[in-house]
Amino acid sequence: MTDNTAHQRRPGSVLARLRALPPWSPLAAGVLAGALLGGGYGLVKPPTYTATSYVVAVPTDKSDPPTALGFAQAYGRVATQLAVLGDAQVWAGVPVRTLRDSVRTSTSPDAPMVAVTAASSRPDLAADMANAVSRALTRHATDAENDTNVELQQFARATKPTEPSSASAGLTGLVGASAGGLLGGLALLVRPRRTASGPDRPASVPGPATAADVHGQL
Repeated sequence: MTDNTAHQRRPGSVLARLRALPPWSPLAAGVLAGALLGGGYGLVKPPTYTATSYVVAVPTDKSDPPTALGFAQAYGRVATQLAVLGDAQVWAGVPVRTLRDSVRTSTSPDAPMVAVTAASSRPDLAADMANAVSRALTRHATDAENDTNVELQQFARATKPTEPSSASAGLTGLVGASAGGLLGGLALLVRPRRTASGPDRPASVPGPATAADVHGQL
């Protein structure tokens, strides 16, 4: 009999302990949980390395710099197409799908240059993929040089990166702590506030006055 009574009172005691916690408890719990999850993610996820090679568009005697700049923009879009990646896979030693997922290009509106950036968990493979795509792109530009009057030359080869470009465990932990603190702050905003009558006791509302009371007041 005593055990059953104690078991029935446990939920109430747990609720009482929760209500006794400081108001800022959800915020602290969110920061701590976010830091642990973010730091753990940074430790488990393998590091990512990036390498970048550059090619530049040079006008021939039958062309001019603005034309070279325009073709540089076009080659930046062509670099990740199947025609270029199909040749690059031979030199990179990886499938076309890996190149499509790992290689990105960027151009400048002021300079006729194309940057080819590759990302991989292996620093040597990142450099190989960037150089392979640049080589394939230069070869395709050479085949079309008689029509475009623009020559594409290699400006700088990609080198093997020495440090990862992905976020460290400390940074991911900091981001997680910030996100957890934000969620904890939102929990504080939607948390019901305690009133003077108690958290579980509804505030008393005066009942309507009876006719006798009104007559006595008159």
